[in-house]
Amino acid sequence: MYNRFLLIVVFVPLAVVLIALAVANRGLAAFTLDPFNPGNPALTLQLPLFVLLFAALAIGLIVGSIATWLKQGRYRKLARQRGQEAQILRDSVQQDASRAAAQSQALTRQNA
Repeated sequence: MYNRFLLIVVFVPLAVVLIALAVANRGLAAFTLDPFNPGNPALTLQLPLFVLLFAALAIGLIVGSIATWLKQGRYRKLARQRGQEAQILRDSVQQDASRAAAQSQALTRQNA
């Protein structure tokens, strides 16, 4: 239900806006890598403006995702360490429980 709501309320209007943006910005725009000589044809691309906008959006998403992933690295490391500690404690409790069960059986045999 939540996924359907999210699809209808967020993604459908977003898709409409992006399609309208692409249709409205079909004209060619120059993208140059040489700020000192913008007319240099070797370092200038002529692309539709919507391609440049979508490329900038995609690059921003990728860079932001990488930055977030790197920033959260310490938390993932801490979660791994605590998971290992929890597994060690579970194993220790399991060993203690089996040892206690064995001792309990031995005591019942001695008393019987």
